Amino acid sequence: MRLGCQGVFEGKVICFRHFRRQSGYRETESTGEEMKNMFPADFMWGVSSASYQIEGAVKEGGRGESIWDRFSHIPGNIYEDENGDTAADFYHRWREDIQCMKDLGIPAFRLSLAWPRIFPEDEYRINEKGLQFYEQVLLELKKQGIAAAVTLYHWDLPQWAQDRGGWANREIIRWYSLYCLAVMQRFDGLVEKWITFNEPWVACFEGYYTGNFAPGIRDFSTALLAAHNMLCAHGEAVNQFRNRGIKGEIGITLNLSPKQPQSDREADRSAAVRKDGYANRWFLDPVFRKCYPQDMWEWYEQQGVILPQVAEGDMERIAAPVDFLGVNYYNIDSTAACENEWPLFFRQGRHTFPNTIYNWPITEWGLTQLLCRLQEEYNVKAIFVTENGLSSIDNVQQDGTVRDPARIDYLKRHIGACAEAIRLGVRLKGYFIWSFLDSFEWNTGYLHPFGLVHVDRLTGKRTVKESGYWLRDFLAS
Repeated sequence: MRLGCQGVFEGKVICFRHFRRQSGYRETESTGEEMKNMFPADFMWGVSSASYQIEGAVKEGGRGESIWDRFSHIPGNIYEDENGDTAADFYHRWREDIQCMKDLGIPAFRLSLAWPRIFPEDEYRINEKGLQFYEQVLLELKKQGIAAAVTLYHWDLPQWAQDRGGWANREIIRWYSLYCLAVMQRFDGLVEKWITFNEPWVACFEGYYTGNFAPGIRDFSTALLAAHNMLCAHGEAVNQFRNRGIKGEIGITLNLSPKQPQSDREADRSAAVRKDGYANRWFLDPVFRKCYPQDMWEWYEQQGVILPQVAEGDMERIAAPVDFLGVNYYNIDSTAACENEWPLFFRQGRHTFPNTIYNWPITEWGLTQLLCRLQEEYNVKAIFVTENGLSSIDNVQQDGTVRDPARIDYLKRHIGACAEAIRLGVRLKGYFIWSFLDSFEWNTGYLHPFGLVHVDRLTGKRTVKESGYWLRDFLAS
């Protein structure tokens, strides 16, 4: 066990050594069969994907343009100027891919719907071909006994909506509501878990502040406004789900991680608390506490940031009770103070942990710490790890195999961290691996594959990696 990593916990910086001592944490070093027995029988195991990352067929079936279509075709935005025009071609090969899931014994599939495939032109005209495509996929999943977890928004906003201001236009709450109503009613009974949004922090702050993601805007105040409108849209979707009596459960997925100060310097420790408020609590607090974190609101005011206008009833709407919280976890996050980085005054810190090829540290114990924090501070009803996985360079060998031992080791470590969280009393109900197929990975293009299944970039041929067969044997145990 590596010791000494620190994180933000209830607004205070603590070290992992203290967390382990207080919680009784112990590292899991079990075989696959022993590890599986640490989970309840109804625990949901699955794999994840997202529409723009796997579907392709961006101009087929009546689909309209998305902000990622526009963004990815601007030279310099994506590594080697790649795009998702074809991606993994799931649009044409979905039957083959679902059969592969079935053959591997995967119980659940998390997919997202492409909003511009269903509302390609505006908020009123529904594209029936788009609905039929997803209906076929969901019916086949049900036929094969694979549970469907559907993400309603995984970043591919229709370009027509962005042309009217996107998430910075409060009218988008209504546009999103009309979209959600159409798909929830059409697919009622075919979906076990509904997820309103995937990683709103990324969609808003990478899309509207850093400009690294679509739509490529660079303004911090606009990013805060986008986040508020997105949270309001989340609450509106939850209320629609309840009011219409849609079957299944509904929640939201947030990308969360403990924030570690680079050093014991007070400036770094304060920066880590601030980064926790910016990336974690700015979304957790509204959803589960009906308010924005006071320390961050005051900080933004002091820095001259234009804060979103919170209308009467907004916070009650955002805090509409959810059935579960989805957590996307990849690593702890090191933070260092930096005087030149307005308005937050921190930068990415250094660390000494092993890295993935994505340059992300491998820190499985941070997942246990995070899950315990969510249970203790927010009393979350149920938690699902909706993304967790490793990127690695995977090539088909002469014998036709794809060997990825690093991914198998990574999964064992993080599944063990989930088991430990359950032992410590966390209401963890499921774990989804990112990702099922090698996919288009946003601004890094196809450089960093995460899939359990290799996809040949020229032919589209699927080859199950050793990690996919490991998962099959693990689930069968």
